[in-house]
Amino acid sequence: MEKTNEKKDFLQKTWVVCALALVCTFLWGSASPCIKLGYALFKIPSSETWTQVLFAGTRFVFAGVLTILIGSILNRKMLLPTKSSVPNIVKLAMFQTILQYIFFYIGLAHNSGVKASIINGSNTFFVILVSTIIFRQEKLNLKKIIGCVIGFAGVIVVSMNGQKIDMNLSIMGDGSLFLCALSYAFSSCLMKNYSKKDNPVMLSGYQFIFGGIVMIILGLVMGGRITHVSVSAILMLFYLACISAVAYSIWGILLKHNPVSKVAIFGFTNPVFGVLLSAWWLGEGSRELGINALIALVLVCIGICIVNVKGKKYLFQPSTPTTRNGQLVKNKMFSYQNKTYYADADGALLRNGWRQVNGNWYTQKILNK
Repeated sequence: MEKTNEKKDFLQKTWVVCALALVCTFLWGSASPCIKLGYALFKIPSSETWTQVLFAGTRFVFAGVLTILIGSILNRKMLLPTKSSVPNIVKLAMFQTILQYIFFYIGLAHNSGVKASIINGSNTFFVILVSTIIFRQEKLNLKKIIGCVIGFAGVIVVSMNGQKIDMNLSIMGDGSLFLCALSYAFSSCLMKNYSKKDNPVMLSGYQFIFGGIVMIILGLVMGGRITHVSVSAILMLFYLACISAVAYSIWGILLKHNPVSKVAIFGFTNPVFGVLLSAWWLGEGSRELGINALIALVLVCIGICIVNVKGKKYLFQPSTPTTRNGQLVKNKMFSYQNKTYYADADGALLRNGWRQVNGNWYTQKILNK
């Protein structure tokens, strides 16, 4: 139990969340140019949407197998789903893999790359809105809104890069991309809920396998075909599978131990890394890109800092367990009828989150006042 608490404490440290989340977004950012290279190696035309879906499904099946193998080795036991976790795995696969990526490829086929990048970059907005309004996993406040707006401004700057954006709305193009972002948001919130009971690495692995198989079947039924295979193409597919396995597993672990907004805000760095790595590896950059990327990074970093800035800890000293006319006491824990309490944002008395270290009590709940 003590080791579990130490692990939880470590994974909740801001610098740890920052480092691990940036590893994830860097890997996802590197996927953008690598997918383009993969299409070239497998000779998949950009117009063949369902062949791209077939390619993605194959990648995710490999990713799922890798995730389960690595997770089993690290846990020193085979990661197997329980009977109760199977429905959760199916729901996660529907949102995190199947719907998200099918909508993405359909939207990309009916939209410009610039507009697709900007709309796809809005998924962090959706994650925070869905977690606060629908799942009620945390509270929406002005700090989170401001952080998201500034971070999203960075996405727009790096995505446009001096280009004009088509303001005409398309149901197939824009609609599909917004549904893609919404699917991602639901998958993040579901992972947060389901990982309270199940291992997030196990959930990620099996949802990849199930979702990937469904995408392979859909791709084949809709006419997708991969006709050219080479050693270099297989190696690229393996690297893309590793990206998904590592990034989603770490992301799931972070979501398990932290508020959704604290982790999701780092998603704004994903398109920034994607643009920078595409410029470096594929030569897609220009002089203007360097300046825009720098501005984007500054804006995204400011947004991340605003969302993740720590508030002050306040404790509520009650007159009774239900009344709220007690005194706010800073940095001090108290007991009432042999129970320990702290105040939620609305002043409600709650008793979770406390543990004792060296004779002193600490709470991991940060209250912003």
